[in-house]
Amino acid sequence: MTAPHPLVTAARRLADDVLAPHAEQVDQGEVPAGHLAEIRRSGLLGLNAPREYGGAAAPGAVARETAEILAGACCSTWFVQAQHHTPVLTLARSESPARERLLGRLATGELLSGVAYAHLRTHPRIPVRATRDRGGWRFDGTVPWYTGWGLNDVLLLAGVTDADEALFAFAQARDQPGLRASPPMRLAALTAARTVSLHLDGLWLPEEAVALRTPHHTWSTTDRLKTVNTNPAVFGITEAALTLLDETTAPPLRARLTDVRREAYALADEAAPHEHLAERLALRTQAYEVMQATTTAAVVTGGGRSMLLTNKAQRLAREALFLMVQAQTTESRGSHLKALVSQQVRE
Repeated sequence: MTAPHPLVTAARRLADDVLAPHAEQVDQGEVPAGHLAEIRRSGLLGLNAPREYGGAAAPGAVARETAEILAGACCSTWFVQAQHHTPVLTLARSESPARERLLGRLATGELLSGVAYAHLRTHPRIPVRATRDRGGWRFDGTVPWYTGWGLNDVLLLAGVTDADEALFAFAQARDQPGLRASPPMRLAALTAARTVSLHLDGLWLPEEAVALRTPHHTWSTTDRLKTVNTNPAVFGITEAALTLLDETTAPPLRARLTDVRREAYALADEAAPHEHLAERLALRTQAYEVMQATTTAAVVTGGGRSMLLTNKAQRLAREALFLMVQAQTTESRGSHLKALVSQQVRE
């Protein structure tokens, strides 16, 4: 039997000793700095970073398993640290000066980064415009969603240039001239992750802050290939909900989870990113279905207690709703809605 990867072991220790015991309390408050300090020390923030920068360069299977473990233990904490991996991967593929300045600090956990780029998916609408100014870049507009405010050190901000390019640059994650955050939003789930909107009115960043500049359609094509895949956190939430079910209810749902996860991960490992897109999207939708069924079963099993906001089944059900819209695109939304309607017609 192969020993688990050290980062998988670290994730399980964090989940069992730190995250899960306090998940309901965190859900009603905010992600503690202590949780993030443990994650910084664990090496998990360097999961995808090159070894020469202090990272682990871990295989995809390890990234998926650690995501499942952390999300199943405390989805709010998982979501804050999950933002960090896109900036790391962006810099790992970059040849910009920002790579040498920031990648090592992000890989070792010295810095924790958030992301502000989901608005690029609304193109041709442009919520954030990036324009040339004084040898650098000026950002104007509104970022509707930014997670980890007050918890992250830096953020990777995206805007669209006059040449219809997607431009990504790093900024300090704090109020400053040209950048103002709203109060943290009160959400149905993951309020603890401190999500705000960012108002940009002439935020200026130097050229050396730029990590990526590419035609928007090029970025969009790559992004689409990622957003048709199943989010491992969905499986993590489902696994956590299964632990609340009895020996009659759990087995068929676990069998369904096992089948969908096996197929989704086989495509991730064995097919090229541009292959089997329709099948990947269908599996993403099926993963949502089994998560929704399992978390609903956990609520039903708990009875009236499940209506308490401090109840684990209640929390998991709300986190499941969140994951169904997180990183949603027009294509994924359409596929999910079609499946929901088809299911009702069959019944």
